[in-house]
Amino acid sequence: MCGIVTAISTQNVVPVLLEGLRKLEYRGYDSAGLAVLYNNDLVRLRAAGRVADLAAMADERSLAANIGIAHTRWATHGEPSERNAHPHISDGLAVVHNGIIENYEEIRERLTAKGFKFTSETDTETIAHLVKDKLNEGLDLFEAVRLAANELEGAYAIGVVCENDSTRAIVARKGSPLLLGVGEEGMYAASDTSALLQVTRKVIYLEDGDVAELKLDGYRICLSDGTPVERGITVSSLSADAIELGQYRHYMQKEIFEQPQALANTLEMIAGGNVVSPQVFGAQAGEVLGATRRVLIIACGTSFHAGLVARYWLESIAGIPCSVEIASEYRYRTSVPDPDTLVVVISQSGETADTLAALKHAKSLGMNKTLAICNVPESAIVRETALRFITRAGPEIGVASTKAFTTQLAALALLTLSMAKVNGRLTEEDESRYLTAMRHLPVAVAKVLELEPEIEQWAQRFASKQHALFLGRGRHWPIAMEGALKLKEISYIHAESYAAGELKHGPLALVDRDMPVIAVAPADELIEKLKSNLQEVRARGGELYVFADAGSEIPESDGVHILHMPEHYGMLSPVLHVIPLQLLSYHAALVKGTDVDKPRNLAKSVTVE
Repeated sequence: MCGIVTAISTQNVVPVLLEGLRKLEYRGYDSAGLAVLYNNDLVRLRAAGRVADLAAMADERSLAANIGIAHTRWATHGEPSERNAHPHISDGLAVVHNGIIENYEEIRERLTAKGFKFTSETDTETIAHLVKDKLNEGLDLFEAVRLAANELEGAYAIGVVCENDSTRAIVARKGSPLLLGVGEEGMYAASDTSALLQVTRKVIYLEDGDVAELKLDGYRICLSDGTPVERGITVSSLSADAIELGQYRHYMQKEIFEQPQALANTLEMIAGGNVVSPQVFGAQAGEVLGATRRVLIIACGTSFHAGLVARYWLESIAGIPCSVEIASEYRYRTSVPDPDTLVVVISQSGETADTLAALKHAKSLGMNKTLAICNVPESAIVRETALRFITRAGPEIGVASTKAFTTQLAALALLTLSMAKVNGRLTEEDESRYLTAMRHLPVAVAKVLELEPEIEQWAQRFASKQHALFLGRGRHWPIAMEGALKLKEISYIHAESYAAGELKHGPLALVDRDMPVIAVAPADELIEKLKSNLQEVRARGGELYVFADAGSEIPESDGVHILHMPEHYGMLSPVLHVIPLQLLSYHAALVKGTDVDKPRNLAKSVTVE
């Protein structure tokens, strides 16, 4: 959500800033802008639209500079427009900002009384004037930013340049991600590593409260109280090739087809073994898991659906009571803390604001047995937990999560087996059987991907639909939820999901010939119950699209379309059954002509509440 790029270099930074913004487009945005210092004069360009529009403006002016900041904005305070786009300026000083400043109205009122003029509706303009106010008091730029940041309440990542101080840029963070890049030709900062791979793979992850000065010959970092601090340099394993589109039409399609390899990478530690080792979650995992009496899973969106699947696994296989909470709800309700609970937080980015805040809330209640399942090893959530499991999905650019979800499921399956083992509920025979199935997952997923041509034909029929209903039972109900979410996210077709047994309790009233019903139908213990639910749909004239295992024995007929999955996969069936739902959403969106990778109003990394 929003993106920042900052650069000071011996070379022209305008192409670096623009390319960095392009790499951050996946985060979601509605306007873009940059500010550079040219001959010590501040030049600002802003566009209420795409980065391509901003780049065209820069090309038209042949803009060049050695220091600058750039931003993609996802509107929070104020409508998407050029006047609300970043950077915001205050008498030669420019600021870009990710996050939300909660006390901006109070600061704005104070600054207005001092004579500062506000031209936007944003909270960010308050930061620009606040820093300028500190400069007017005689402070240098670094101290002005540090002291201004100390007055801000909420979340922020900030980049600042000033025409009276063209030898450095200042950045600061609290709550919103920000990292430094150490390059051969200069220093950089950005919201994530992908924006900086063009110039360096050496990165420094800033901590909450850090303020950093970037100069041509290096950098310095201080805590919010001014104390100097050292942060280690990490050489990112991310490659520029990993974030290129390659042969695919969209990143979402690329990432759907990367799932076999992503699963293989995530499960590499069990590739040659015959036993489950809790230590894959950390050196102390065996002791922690053995002392766990309950599991609380906290997540948002797609990650929440992964947690719902895991609840079925943990309770049926490991015999551990499990509850799953939406992060934004958990932290604002009165709950009963239990120190013997393992708190599992799931996040693709590891910077999800609600999930991070919910984790801190749980810890404040005395629940310190914590585990992060995340795709980014250096992220804030990973640093906050005692145990962690890094899914190796690789970079996921498409806003609609695909391979992050299936690798989260793989990690949660390993957690289930580990907890079952430490609790004495996993026989050697079952352990071997489950591990064999997990090792085979990449091959099984690859077989499901071969169904794409049939799914593409189904998608043609969805383009004219306004609504869809997704059904599932047991551990496949969350998969139906995920399928409905995907269809909504990228095709803008209204979709709802229900546990199939709930049909007669209300949703059946919606069923008619114009309401396609998509059913997840594995050959499991609930298949006969599901068949009865599907008959209820047909009796009301509903048209069925059924993703069925070969053993489901649901005949195709007029109004009943069947797509047969290659094999039944038992406990791990949810991993396979979500693949065709991803493909269905993708191809339906193609037919409708929507922006698949950057759906309207959505952000990839939700770093504000």
